[in-house]
Amino acid sequence: MTFNRDINHRRSIRLRDYDYSGAGAYFVTICAVNRECLFGEVLDGSMQPNEAGLIVEECWQAIPHHFSHIDLDEMAVMPNHIHGIIVLTPGTACRAPTVESFGCPVAGSLPTIVRSFKSAVTKRINGLRENRGAPVWQRNYYEHVIRDENDLHSIRQYIADNPVKWADDENHPAR
Repeated sequence: MTFNRDINHRRSIRLRDYDYSGAGAYFVTICAVNRECLFGEVLDGSMQPNEAGLIVEECWQAIPHHFSHIDLDEMAVMPNHIHGIIVLTPGTACRAPTVESFGCPVAGSLPTIVRSFKSAVTKRINGLRENRGAPVWQRNYYEHVIRDENDLHSIRQYIADNPVKWADDENHPAR
């Protein structure tokens, strides 16, 4: 089945004409399917990951083993989502084509990295649950291009504070 913009009406979450395979830092938030609390719980302001949450952490830490041009920065697993900063280093990413479109992945681009991460986590968690094919993640993810050191510092602080502010988080199931 091919994508037809007039029929499918799927809006891209990415900046038009932005090169997501280019060097830079990116803040991503990826939510669990239906925002279910699959990855653990927050107790007294501290995230306590369950086995699925530990899988998420392991797969995140493994990203640079699969994509040599990646550095990881702050990351937090929350009960029903994750936040993380992915840094694409210059000079080693695949450069052609530079703009990813629906159904046409670009090797080494941010969307390809996130897709690979989500796939690896899903496979391992579904093996744990003995429920092959069950969704783990919501479709798409939130991304923000980190523009400068102030932006980076602010996002790092947001990630670090996330467990303490869990009760007020927009992703909290009680909201």
